[in-house]
Amino acid sequence: MAETLTQTVAQKPAAIVPPEHADRVELAIEGMSCASCAVRIEKRLNGLDGVAASVSFASEQAAVSFDPAAVSVQDLIGAVEAAGYHASLAGEALGEEDPARAYRLRLVVAALLSVPLAVLAWVTAAQFAGWEWVSLALATPVVLYAGWPFHRAAAINARHLVATMDTLVSIGTLAAWTWSTVVLLAGIGQDVYFDTAALITALILLGRYLEARAKRRSGEAIRRLLELGAKQARVLRDGQEVTIDAGDLKVGDIFVVKPGERVATDGVVESGSSAVDASMLTGEPVPVEVGPGDTVAGASVNASGRLIVRASRVGSDTALAQIARLVGQAQAGKAQVQRLADRVSGVFVPVVIVLSLATLAGWLLLGATVAAAFTAAVAVIVIACPCALGLATPAALMVGTGRGAQLGILIKGPETLEQTRQVSTIVLDKTGTVTEGRMSLTALVAAEGEDERELLRLAAGAESASEHPIAQAIAKHGRDRLATLPDPESFTSRAGLGVQAVVDAHGVMIGRPALLAEWSVRLPDALAVEAQRLEEQGASVVAVAWDGQARGLIAVADTIKPTSAEAIAELKRLGLQPVLLTGDNERAATAVARQVGIERVLAGVMPDGKAAEIRRLQQQGEVVAMVGDGINDAPALAQADLGLAIGTGTDVAIEASDLTLASGDLRAATDAIRLARRTLATIKGNLFWAFAYNVAAIPLAIAGILNPIVAAAAMSFSSVFVLSNSLRLRRFRSLRQGPA
Repeated sequence: MAETLTQTVAQKPAAIVPPEHADRVELAIEGMSCASCAVRIEKRLNGLDGVAASVSFASEQAAVSFDPAAVSVQDLIGAVEAAGYHASLAGEALGEEDPARAYRLRLVVAALLSVPLAVLAWVTAAQFAGWEWVSLALATPVVLYAGWPFHRAAAINARHLVATMDTLVSIGTLAAWTWSTVVLLAGIGQDVYFDTAALITALILLGRYLEARAKRRSGEAIRRLLELGAKQARVLRDGQEVTIDAGDLKVGDIFVVKPGERVATDGVVESGSSAVDASMLTGEPVPVEVGPGDTVAGASVNASGRLIVRASRVGSDTALAQIARLVGQAQAGKAQVQRLADRVSGVFVPVVIVLSLATLAGWLLLGATVAAAFTAAVAVIVIACPCALGLATPAALMVGTGRGAQLGILIKGPETLEQTRQVSTIVLDKTGTVTEGRMSLTALVAAEGEDERELLRLAAGAESASEHPIAQAIAKHGRDRLATLPDPESFTSRAGLGVQAVVDAHGVMIGRPALLAEWSVRLPDALAVEAQRLEEQGASVVAVAWDGQARGLIAVADTIKPTSAEAIAELKRLGLQPVLLTGDNERAATAVARQVGIERVLAGVMPDGKAAEIRRLQQQGEVVAMVGDGINDAPALAQADLGLAIGTGTDVAIEASDLTLASGDLRAATDAIRLARRTLATIKGNLFWAFAYNVAAIPLAIAGILNPIVAAAAMSFSSVFVLSNSLRLRRFRSLRQGPA
């Protein structure tokens, strides 16, 4: 298995790297504020000759394939700069800068100054002579400093004749602040709206800050993967062990791996035999027996014997580095998801601006005073100011994610919610997701005339000296059932075959039939038939013999979680087609699938192959969700339209996913999809009513029926409605708690 893993992963670049005449680079992009920014950059890059680019707003990266004969890397960076953003080559430091940092201080300033500002504006008893001037002093740093990211983005967008959410926020806050400042300085005696300008800025900054925190995770997956590799290696030089940094290894170096140590890099075993735990790469709980000539993967763990290994791949060519690269490429190539508010605002904002100017001109032509005309024009801007629109997504997202956190579900952002509605197929990793991820004894079969209890006692006593997972499962079952086990008087482990030991003066052998055959011990026909039946059910079967005679069989398997069948039935009720995906053999995978109600099985799939299977399903028109827990699942989780990581699994899988389930219970996946869909429906409802309010109120403002203060009050009401609608998500119930 280790050899297959390394060979398969090593072959991956041939499938994902462009043709020989093309190069590929990853660009780190700075300055994107919404999904439409990513689309704009992508169009600019794809407009260059010989360039194919995919830009991810979530990871702030661009994956670019280009013809070096037509364009250079500097040309690519120049194209991004020309679009109004900053670009640089993405290196190993990817993700070290916290994208939330740009919002943190501005949010603190906005929150601290907006609270007293709201008190002054809303509490009549708190108003004193000259309170408006204090409001100006409080609102100015909020609007001009805290709101600067919105104003800057709006200016960039204006240069390219486009409008986004930032344009709405910038125009709304600046209009309210400018009008209020002019009124105050001119002494006109009109109402001021400093609180409106400040609170819009603070609330939308809060939403941006929460989204920016989620972006930080996109780079974590790759860094955590690379950290799993061995830090040092014991190299043999002139017969002596010399400790060096693992990064200094070269192809052909001979190094030593002692029991319990990580393999320093991909290589071929020169001498020694052992069981190597490659579960962090393969996801399978059973270590692989290796000996001279076998391939081992870097970062896998040597479980028992001492190995001498010749390095065959180092640095970026190792299986671990290839998986890290797959995660990064899958993240950068994710489908673009534009927020509904951004799409509508592209039309809505220019219309509002034109209507506001038309209102000003119309009232002046009708003979109204400048103050009256400007008041009506500002009312149009204020009534259209996107307070409710800005709250629509973050309010529902905060309540939904808060409720999710109570249920052990982490939702990473609004892009995740949009995908849950469209998912048609859900791919489930087997080990640790559908099954427990650890071996346990499932059957004990005594030969005719033999005592089952004695069979377990001697077998468990012999296996108690072994570190192999199958042996540990047998020994644990023996201790649980018998309380105490006899100590083996001697013990020998036979790599790939089994163990031999002397227990209570009996010569005990446990392992494959080949081990028994070495001592001319034949397995009776009845036991041979039973062994085949158990293996067809997906179990690993070992024969037990002592004193030259076969005494019985022991079956060990990775058991299915008790709630998996119920969870899969619920996924089907949600309209999803479940698919079992595993690196295990087809017989074991099919047995598990049959027990939990899954009809479609993809077995024997290695780490890079899992991501490829996800892509193949996507190319067939499926919108794919992936549930997994291992490092080997990380590329597939990142490639999927929706990735769900079992939180009891590895940090790498969690960071590469869109939804994280703290529970190992697969029913949490159904809860996550239901909650995400409910939250998305709430966001869409919020957006609809926010826009409907604007559409209905703008004509009243144009007609002069709504003055700015009434418009601001109406805007506040729409915000209250959005918040109240979002709070309904707190009543969401998990299936694990009972009916929703």
